[in-house]
Amino acid sequence: MQRIYNFSAGPSMLPESVLEQAANEMLNYQDSGMSVMEMSHRSPVYQAIIDTAEADLRKLMNIPDNYKVLFLQGGATQQFAAVPLNLMNKNGKADYIVSGQFSKKAAEEAAKFGEVNIIASSKDRNFAYIPKVDSFSPDADYVHICYNNTIFGTCYDYIPETGDIPLVADMSSGILSRPVDVSKFGLIYAGAQKNMGPSGLTVVIVREDLLGNARENIPVMLNYTVQAENGSMYNTPPCYSIYVAGLVFKWLLATGGLEEREKINVKKANILYDYLDNSKLFKATADKEVRSLMNVCFVTGDADKDKAFVSAASKAGFVNLKGHRVVGGMRASIYNAMPIEGVEKLVQFMADYEKENA
Repeated sequence: MQRIYNFSAGPSMLPESVLEQAANEMLNYQDSGMSVMEMSHRSPVYQAIIDTAEADLRKLMNIPDNYKVLFLQGGATQQFAAVPLNLMNKNGKADYIVSGQFSKKAAEEAAKFGEVNIIASSKDRNFAYIPKVDSFSPDADYVHICYNNTIFGTCYDYIPETGDIPLVADMSSGILSRPVDVSKFGLIYAGAQKNMGPSGLTVVIVREDLLGNARENIPVMLNYTVQAENGSMYNTPPCYSIYVAGLVFKWLLATGGLEEREKINVKKANILYDYLDNSKLFKATADKEVRSLMNVCFVTGDADKDKAFVSAASKAGFVNLKGHRVVGGMRASIYNAMPIEGVEKLVQFMADYEKENA
């Protein structure tokens, strides 16, 4: 069967060359006589895999030396608790900007461990925009944002200037899509299953001065200091997911890095948004200035028409276009591995569909 165009929000497409290399190495990784799937994480062979993955990610994102890179489990959702347990440790307070479903859930989880101040929210317009915030609680232990909103298709068009207050960002669906100045953040976390690799891996990038002050009752697996001191191997890490992510990092480096990737992603997004802005059947839902490069959300305005389009698109080989259950409509997730050709073919299908159904 021919490969389809998978517009899933995650787990998402992986580069075909990465899949081919993983397949070629499935039974015998670099003459080790075994698969990475069955390899001891304590072996020198696997140590080289995880060390190389970290080095390549540091190069890709230009991560400063005073930041630790952790390869963890539990998904970004587990970080909703890990962040306050590690960082809400001075005044027991934190500021949260709620710009979508996941930042809302993160705030709700953090409220179990201290005082959460919702200093801004875009809920009033169904999260179609990103709040502009330049004032923060002076006694906040950190400020939390969700950089790219997978469900609502928005992305920050600015980085909040929080001064001495650490800025924490959930970058799950935006990481590696374009360059970002890591030094502006105290901590970045991201689930891998969108732009990095398969599900099962979560990456945390944390400034070293934020380590060592976790609450005494924190579960050991959520303690960033413990994970950093053990090289992300306090227990068995998600070995295969780290290996595949490492292959993705090499693919990104070999294809021009994040500067070149941003150009490609802007081109893909513009192709789809330009069509939507001129369509009589479909309409983009996010405000123009904060539209996501990764998750393009759109509607017809009629739930039955939305359902009919998603069904027709799936039969034509464009799958997982159904919008998130809390939003409805459609969502085309066009992460790094989605080729320009995939977006062009989707737009052509949508144009043809519109002619027949407008």
